[in-house]
Amino acid sequence: MNRTKTLIVDTFWQLLEEKPYNKITVQDIVDRCHVNRNTFYYHFQDIPSLAENSVEKWVDEVIKSHGVFGSPLSCLTYMAEECMKRKKAILHLYCSAQKDSFLSYLNKMGYYIIRAYIETTTENISIPQENKETLIKYYKCTFVGILLDWLDEGASYDLVKFYEELCDLFSGSGERAILKYAHFEK
Repeated sequence: MNRTKTLIVDTFWQLLEEKPYNKITVQDIVDRCHVNRNTFYYHFQDIPSLAENSVEKWVDEVIKSHGVFGSPLSCLTYMAEECMKRKKAILHLYCSAQKDSFLSYLNKMGYYIIRAYIETTTENISIPQENKETLIKYYKCTFVGILLDWLDEGASYDLVKFYEELCDLFSGSGERAILKYAHFEK
């Protein structure tokens, strides 16, 4: 991504930390970036396209920056930490007209990270792909559901701590499910 486009995206995230999505204008962005409106429109059609591009870029960075997950806790903690880094911005996107697009990217991020964990965990175990997909969907829905609850609650509680407590409470359940599928395979 070129430097000006990156500057516009970074500025958008900064503004999202400061105020709701529907209060951000192209003028706010160009004033802070010290570029003209034509420069903004060269890179983005409008604020919604900037929002979509920004969230997509963030999700891609989150996915690329963490390769292997050793446990359910490492998956969930990592995702929770990334969400908490941009807590206000994420909350503003969740409460905006861009909510559906934002949720689609959160689902993508959750699916990818949970899939990476399941694939790593089961690489030496013969489990039918449909059973792996069931496990992936279950954990992705659990993660995203908790994330949605956190957002519905105004991001008012410590998401990382909540996931840590959840993983402690259900410790070993994922491994037992994997072994159950492997057991039926024999």
